[in-house]
Amino acid sequence: MSRIGKLPITIPAGVTVSQDKDGIITVKGPKGELCQKVDPSINVTIEDGRVTFAIDENSSVSTKQKQAFHGLYRALVNNMVVGVSEGFKKELELVGVGYRVSNQGNLLEFALGYTHPIFIQLPPEVKVETKSERNQNPQIIIESCDKQLLGQICAKIRSFRKPEPYKGKGILFKGEVIRRKSGKSASAK
Repeated sequence: MSRIGKLPITIPAGVTVSQDKDGIITVKGPKGELCQKVDPSINVTIEDGRVTFAIDENSSVSTKQKQAFHGLYRALVNNMVVGVSEGFKKELELVGVGYRVSNQGNLLEFALGYTHPIFIQLPPEVKVETKSERNQNPQIIIESCDKQLLGQICAKIRSFRKPEPYKGKGILFKGEVIRRKSGKSASAK
């Protein structure tokens, strides 16, 4: 049995969790609404302000797969509950001479040392803010109720200029430390 899957999820005030007959769980809260389809091999019970997950022993899915689903769906629904009640936030910073970012609503424009600017249009359920202060690295603050979507967007933005180990330039998460390599060492005579 999954150690994560057997933990119940407490539903905070202002959040409603419902399940329809197709196995789709809908979570509504002050920050938004999210849906997730749950595999039929997992039984979901919503009662007394708690959501619990149990493995259906009669399903035709293998035992190992059922155990994996048990922890997976519990974690996904927990992220949905936290997302609609508190929300998720990620901060990225651009390290490098001449690296800039600006936004017009949900359209981000990057200048990352290429010959052309890079534009990315973010979905409407994501809030973005950029900061460019003197003598500070430009920052991007992204907020959303969907943790999965937020991670995908951050990975996409980071892929434009991955951090490199020699000078430490690139797009980094706030507070991330890059392991640095020494460059060419002097040849032995």
